[in-house]
Amino acid sequence: MSKRIVVVDDQTELLRLLRMLLEDERYQVSVLKDGRGSVEFIRVSQPDLVILDLKLKDVSGLDILQSLKAQTATADIPVIVYTAAVIQAEEVHQLAESDPTRYVGVSVLQKPFDLDILLEQVQSVLGIAESD
Repeated sequence: MSKRIVVVDDQTELLRLLRMLLEDERYQVSVLKDGRGSVEFIRVSQPDLVILDLKLKDVSGLDILQSLKAQTATADIPVIVYTAAVIQAEEVHQLAESDPTRYVGVSVLQKPFDLDILLEQVQSVLGIAESD
């Protein structure tokens, strides 16, 4: 069974690109264009990984991350967050340092990022060795 990934981002083009990239690697991908309702969707669907933009129009990605890590049902799901904002990335690093047990499995990528780097991070988090 292939690994399930949820991607949360409000940019349609990036969602489309990430979906194509991940589906080409045989992952099952769900995309959410809005942050609102994402925590509940993730709780119900129980994906193997969440990829989350910290800068969403409707809800703070940081709030979503904190909600996911605060709930027993979603606390163990690894999360890769990305942002172009240095301050937001630093906030995630500070959260992880302040409570490393709660924020284990959280990785941060700075935008713009190379898609190969994202794919390597996904494979690393999911424990999948490259076949090359």
